[in-house]
Amino acid sequence: MNGSLAPAPEVAEIRPAARLRGELRLPGDKSVSHRSLILAALAKGESAIGGAGDGADVRSTAGIVEALGATVERVAGNGRTVDYRIVSPGADGLTAPGHPLDCGNSGTSLRLMAGALAGLPLTATLDGDDSLRRRPVARIIGPLRAMGASVHGRDGDSLPPLTVVGRSPLAAIDYTTPVPSAQVKSAILLAGLRATGVTTIRESVATRDHTERMLRARGVTVSGESGPGGGVVVTMHGGQTVRPIRERVPGDVSAAAFWLVAAAIHPDAQLTLLGVGVNPTRRAILDLLQRMGADLDERTDADGAGDANDIGEPVADITVRSSTLHGIDVSPADVAAAIDEIPILCLAAALAAGTTTIRGASELRHKESDRIAGIAAGLTALGATVDVDRDDLRIRGGARLTGTATDSLDDHRLAMTFAIAGLVASGRTTIARPGSAAISYPGFFDDLERVRA
Repeated sequence: MNGSLAPAPEVAEIRPAARLRGELRLPGDKSVSHRSLILAALAKGESAIGGAGDGADVRSTAGIVEALGATVERVAGNGRTVDYRIVSPGADGLTAPGHPLDCGNSGTSLRLMAGALAGLPLTATLDGDDSLRRRPVARIIGPLRAMGASVHGRDGDSLPPLTVVGRSPLAAIDYTTPVPSAQVKSAILLAGLRATGVTTIRESVATRDHTERMLRARGVTVSGESGPGGGVVVTMHGGQTVRPIRERVPGDVSAAAFWLVAAAIHPDAQLTLLGVGVNPTRRAILDLLQRMGADLDERTDADGAGDANDIGEPVADITVRSSTLHGIDVSPADVAAAIDEIPILCLAAALAAGTTTIRGASELRHKESDRIAGIAAGLTALGATVDVDRDDLRIRGGARLTGTATDSLDDHRLAMTFAIAGLVASGRTTIARPGSAAISYPGFFDDLERVRA
């Protein structure tokens, strides 16, 4: 596998935009891209993945799949998306290299690969950069050990690097996630493929279901039923075979969120985002913005029933216009459903009328940075009023933002949030370490220049 990301400047400068216009085709969905590559590695034979995200995180997963013995070929790419051809010996033919598997900055790569490796007859160490080494892993170590794998981290098994000694077969478990997490659920499901019996995962809040959909597309039977209090119970029999398929990755709704907010808060804007994934367990940012009063339309097929790609992921073209927003209450369940989009939602709240409260956002403290602290510091510097009470935020709207120096903290979602803020702030906004945007959205700053006028 080859291909490289261009170096980025140390500081980006953003000036206000007179108006925003245009159409954008976004990077392939990062969550789906990771899962596509991992499942292609577990399937014996040739898989084809079209339109995968080409950010640094997805490249980390592709590199791991290649290091385990699969052939990973970049067939075509445009800097934002890439088409892959994967030829794998299948789960039983994968072999660990004599060096750690490099997850870079990607917590998804580490957590999902730990689950996939847990049921394979090999030993591997998953490692990454300094930021990843500060990300907690205890939530996946517990259930994987309960299934019979030997999994060890550092600092009392709380942090990476993570060494996985696989066992085949594993034992199925019935597990209730203490904190709703699609990554924990997915790690258990990937391990459950190699387990004897029925693996059950119980969530108090339904998290994104990409793994379940993508397993079904590959011939694996997975059931999901409503649980008590709005949760979900997912079950899967072990011993099922993952088939190779051809698939296309939808546009990333988390990347779309930045443009949705940009157009909604700008006084003269209309943007159309093409081919965006609108999975019901992933579209919370759309629903939250509509609750705030955003003027947006979704266009699917002619009969309005929605369109879906070959892995069962619904897609739509979304048009968003200048809007009059108002504050809302964002519940812990809303936060769990829109965890990656909360930083940019905070910017929308700062420009909306009234007050927005965001409750139960503790998971944001364990991302690439402490996103609660980072977004509060950046928006406050820009002129917003943000109050933090432990893991809750209270944002008083109606701010008049003034350009200033901000710091991404090497966190892609903060870098892009402050860039969007710069489009509506008076004067000059600078962002330290803007290159982190390439983690999920290579070409973001090019797209920003393309739509501004």
